[in-house]
Amino acid sequence: MNPHYQLDDLSRRGFLADTARTAFGVTLGGAAASWFHSAEAAQTLAQAKGKAKNVIYLYMSGGMTHIDTFDPKPEAPVEYRGPLKAISTNVEGIQLGQHLVKTAKHADKMAIIRSMNSTQGAHAQGKYHVHTSYTQRASITHPSLGAWANELDPPRLQGTLPPYVTIHAGNQHTGAGFFEPTAGPLPVGDAMQGLQNAKRRSGISEEAFNRQIALRAKLDADFTGRFGKGQRSVRAYNEMFSSAVNLMTSKDLEAFDLSKESKEAHLLYGEEKFAKGVLLARRLVQYGVRFVEVEFGGFDWHANNFTQADEKLPILDQAYAALLHDLEISGLLDSTLVVIATEFGRTPKIDDDAGRNHFPKAFSFVLAGAGIKGGTIHGQTDETASNVVSKKTSIPDFNATIAAAMGLPHDQVLYSPNRRPFKMGGKTGAPITEILA
Repeated sequence: MNPHYQLDDLSRRGFLADTARTAFGVTLGGAAASWFHSAEAAQTLAQAKGKAKNVIYLYMSGGMTHIDTFDPKPEAPVEYRGPLKAISTNVEGIQLGQHLVKTAKHADKMAIIRSMNSTQGAHAQGKYHVHTSYTQRASITHPSLGAWANELDPPRLQGTLPPYVTIHAGNQHTGAGFFEPTAGPLPVGDAMQGLQNAKRRSGISEEAFNRQIALRAKLDADFTGRFGKGQRSVRAYNEMFSSAVNLMTSKDLEAFDLSKESKEAHLLYGEEKFAKGVLLARRLVQYGVRFVEVEFGGFDWHANNFTQADEKLPILDQAYAALLHDLEISGLLDSTLVVIATEFGRTPKIDDDAGRNHFPKAFSFVLAGAGIKGGTIHGQTDETASNVVSKKTSIPDFNATIAAAMGLPHDQVLYSPNRRPFKMGGKTGAPITEILA
């Protein structure tokens, strides 16, 4: 199910909302078994090529400051480092910003890429580039990483759950791009509310609902017969409708229900919206969803950088550390890749408003878990975190590394509808082999 792409005048998001209001009709509940505990899962994981069978992608929207988080410079002049200190981690020689206290206990699971570099210094263009490996063009929409995963390795999940879910991602996500809509994500707008409107409308019985479905099929038969195979928008509409109907009657809906999580789990992750999104991501991966992205907005700190860091970074710290801990004790970290990314860094030199501005020259990304050598640093910036001085890494390189960790061919060419060639790792991306396990 993929609600992000244009169906002429009706967007898939609009269609999902309309379908949910008129069709969904199941009360969450039951005891759905975790996909990872099934015989099917054991066979699938054994046969798969890459170590990362699943991805939890945490996106820090707005441009997260690198010097205050994953690339601190405690010896830099105060006009660069500000009032924040660096703290030690459980890996000798690796330091993090002072707000990442809980994360510091998991540095042995993490590979920190401190040499990220991009040419995209505006939010929309930077976000697009990170998600697709390509620069934004008016003539085409490129697929996101989760869509690439679906195309390069068709979804293994049996049942009604989608293989790709976004949480709190908003309306500007690139989704399936030029791929078929089925490659794109199902969006969850609020993790605590799960899938919205998941009941039949009051007064409509199951029998009446089934009659409506049958009537729709009859009314659409002629149109679908003439246009369904050739028109992408028609296929998208029918695929969305069928998926929605199947999911509404499935016990798999329980995967989206955070009320099934213990009080202890909620406390571990935190009470903020982002924390609930990360908890839901873990739950979805537990049920076998391949690629889950959680967005955490509000990192565009042009003023009052350190006040905002005091408020926001502890939320990231708690949820991220809880996720790594949770995945480790459940055994899922061996098959789950956890990503932290953002569109660019922030200027290391503090401005007159105590803020940091857009800075694509140097910033940091993090990989942890399956397929990754933990306790490693890749690349280096100078003494003020202003310039990459070793192992410069592009966005396509980083995305190619995700592909490699998943066992996907980053350089396999797939064609857009107008027969132009594209790759998951962009035109020139190459995996960072030294951090791959």
